Amino acid sequence: MKNTNSLSQSHKILFLNTLAFTVCFACWTLNGVLVTFLVDNGIFHWSVVQVGWLLGIPILTGSIMRLPIGILTDKFGGKYVFSLLLLLSSIPLFLLPYADSFFMFALLSFFFGMVGTSFAVGIGYTSIWYPKEWQGRALGIFGMGNAGAAITTFLAPSLLNHFSIGDPQNGWKILPVIYAISLVLIGIAFLIFAQNKKIENSNKTVSQMLIPLKSARVWRFGAYYFLVFGCFVAYSQWLLPNFMNVYQTSLVMGGLFATMFSLPSGVIRAFGGYLSDKFGARKVMYWVLGSSVILSALLMVPKMEITTAGPGILAAKKGVVKEINEKTVKVGDKEYPIIQKASLVSENAIFPTTSSWQNVVVAHNQNVAKKELIAKGITVIKFDANMWVFLVLVILIGISWGIGKAAVYKHIPEYFPTEVGVVGGIVGMIGGLGGFLGPIIFGYLLTATGIWSSSWIFILLFSIVCLVWMHYTITQLAKKKEVTTNKVILEAAA
Repeated sequence: MKNTNSLSQSHKILFLNTLAFTVCFACWTLNGVLVTFLVDNGIFHWSVVQVGWLLGIPILTGSIMRLPIGILTDKFGGKYVFSLLLLLSSIPLFLLPYADSFFMFALLSFFFGMVGTSFAVGIGYTSIWYPKEWQGRALGIFGMGNAGAAITTFLAPSLLNHFSIGDPQNGWKILPVIYAISLVLIGIAFLIFAQNKKIENSNKTVSQMLIPLKSARVWRFGAYYFLVFGCFVAYSQWLLPNFMNVYQTSLVMGGLFATMFSLPSGVIRAFGGYLSDKFGARKVMYWVLGSSVILSALLMVPKMEITTAGPGILAAKKGVVKEINEKTVKVGDKEYPIIQKASLVSENAIFPTTSSWQNVVVAHNQNVAKKELIAKGITVIKFDANMWVFLVLVILIGISWGIGKAAVYKHIPEYFPTEVGVVGGIVGMIGGLGGFLGPIIFGYLLTATGIWSSSWIFILLFSIVCLVWMHYTITQLAKKKEVTTNKVILEAAA
């Protein structure tokens, strides 16, 4: 009976944690929709780089503060830390409607970005309620709160349009107030229904709790999380302006497509926890990083048109140009057919399409030598980066990252069982920095190249780095283990 009651209490805490994290994550990604709406409707005139900063600032706060919040969770327990976080973070959201400049918007975004630290609280608070064999699934279920990003990208655009019908200039101000109220309600519910619990080593000093910072393993986990979580957060905001600019979708449709990326990625996290429990986090991470390399390589191909030299016409013998018309050129007694430029093919083809034609470069009565160019060839290769194919690839990489998020955090209770909050805070901080730096890096890459898919080149390179680093580390550990085993065998034989 005791175990049944204990499990029931654990499930209740897990439910509260997941609910709170979902609301926090929805608030954390609010700027992705809100800033895009404000710029698109001319309410604020911010540059691409300024938009990148506004998308990233809340992510920065939620990243750099994860470590101290993780320490507080280990020291005082998740109930009070989570409740206080929810209530305090609502204040800047209540004030956001009064922001009338880039600086004020950035400042308030910095403060309400504290909701991003909720992950560090929830990881430590959830794991302590479950045995080792259940932690992967429990943390995966908790991580489904990432779906809060989908709630924002799906509902927020429609709400903004609805609120702006009567007052196009100020209607948007209702949305942050709604988000603030939801934080207050969940914070009060947490105070009433949650039960506090701390880890056994909560009396350690801060310096003792920070010892895991010296472990290279922590930073390696952080690099994985930078990719699978940080880049997920970055794209949950970046995809909306991407769809609107590249494919000319509406705000609502772009939000729907962004939701199709973020929702499966959040929901699949629980399945990622199950896979990590069953097959091991290491095998799962090999699959995740490998698929990230392949999918990002496909996504980095931009919507483009390449014009190059095509097959031309050379004179078979010398002579004088006697006639030039649309279809032929006559040199001496020989006629050369000219390929005409075809009409444009339909857009949104799945595979690249090519078209070739020839332009006459000689004039009437001109003397032409043998092998002299009569008409130069022009070939155009057009790739439309079909929107539906792009969307499917984006959904697939989001699912892969969702599984990877659970696999990364499966490692932490195994290697750092008494420091889950601290190590989870460190790894979450590094991952959160990906969410902060991502939109900024993407903004600079877009400005420098003029190509929206340039961000996927960054993802490809970083995915390769993570995969190579993981494989190298595992190989070295295997070699070290083999040497140790052989040494033990030799000593036993002696």
